[in-house]
Amino acid sequence: MKKVLFILSLFFVCAGNIHAQTKHLLFKTAIGNFKVVLYDFTPNHRDLILRSIRDSVYQDALFNRIIENFVVQGGEHDVDIAKREAADSLKRKPRLAPEFDERAFHKIGSLGAGRDGNIEKASFLNQIYFVVGKKINAAELDSLEMKKGIKYTAAQRKEYLDQGGQPRLDHDFTVFGEVYEGLDVILKISQVKTDKQDYPVQKIPFKVLEIDN
Repeated sequence: MKKVLFILSLFFVCAGNIHAQTKHLLFKTAIGNFKVVLYDFTPNHRDLILRSIRDSVYQDALFNRIIENFVVQGGEHDVDIAKREAADSLKRKPRLAPEFDERAFHKIGSLGAGRDGNIEKASFLNQIYFVVGKKINAAELDSLEMKKGIKYTAAQRKEYLDQGGQPRLDHDFTVFGEVYEGLDVILKISQVKTDKQDYPVQKIPFKVLEIDN
């Protein structure tokens, strides 16, 4: 509970930066609702999810892969994407090129785009995830910098050390938004009972709407 309150307090500090972005979403679930801001500095992923919402791509969508202290994933599952693409006689595998920005990283509550193992690190068109994350120490960040050949900014390092997250996903998966209200709902969802394949035992459908703020 203390962890949730501490994280939520930081959202109020950062509220000015969050609301400076132009597009916001409302996710509605039986467990509760939460609001997401989309980053204007990852415009292609921002526009993709907005089009998908308007085209009802996420109608009757589910959170269908849940791993505590890691992510809550929703939309089309990897297995279903693989089956659909395998059945395509033209062998099409549509993807969206990655958008990496130092302001968009895998802190707790961040919104990312799922992908497969393609070398371009391009995103699936209709799979999203929210980072739940875990505690991170300086040695882990140092090791990741060496392994991935990257350098975390001072702001990234402070966020990871203070709050945690999933820095190992940085520069491999595109982050294009974050939860700014209702983070406790995502944390609750991350703790539901799942089977051996990480599917929640009870289905968790969600609806997503574009909102003014």
